[in-house]
Amino acid sequence: MNTKSDIVIRPLRASDEAQWRILWTGYLEYYETVLPEEIYVSTFARLMGNDPQDFSCLVAEQDGHLVGLTHYLFHRHGWKVENVCYLQDLYATPDSRGTGIGRKLIEAAYEAADAAGAPNVYWLTQDFNAPARKLYDRIGVLTPFIKYQRP
Repeated sequence: MNTKSDIVIRPLRASDEAQWRILWTGYLEYYETVLPEEIYVSTFARLMGNDPQDFSCLVAEQDGHLVGLTHYLFHRHGWKVENVCYLQDLYATPDSRGTGIGRKLIEAAYEAADAAGAPNVYWLTQDFNAPARKLYDRIGVLTPFIKYQRP
């Protein structure tokens, strides 16, 4: 009987770049976004850097392959002394959805925030993202905020 091994959540490594690109491209495609190569290069370099203002990345690995990722960062907040954690990107491959990968990645971001002394983790999603929102409704709290941005 051929069964899949357990999911391991771990920090991104430099040797993961090719698989990370596939995952991040899948995430961007879901949101109908295409970015130029320079953004891929810049983002990966930031993920590998040690500047506390840069993003961090956790990946979900199963059977030697990356099947999910989350990008997050810590930043100051005008209403708190401590930094807060913004979870910017969360993605699981289509064939791995529904297996707990998204939950494990978010919970790992919660742990990273706790370790950094950040009392809050927050994220945004589009209102049409019903499958992800089912998970978010179980492990987060929906806020009444509406996002605006510069045109």
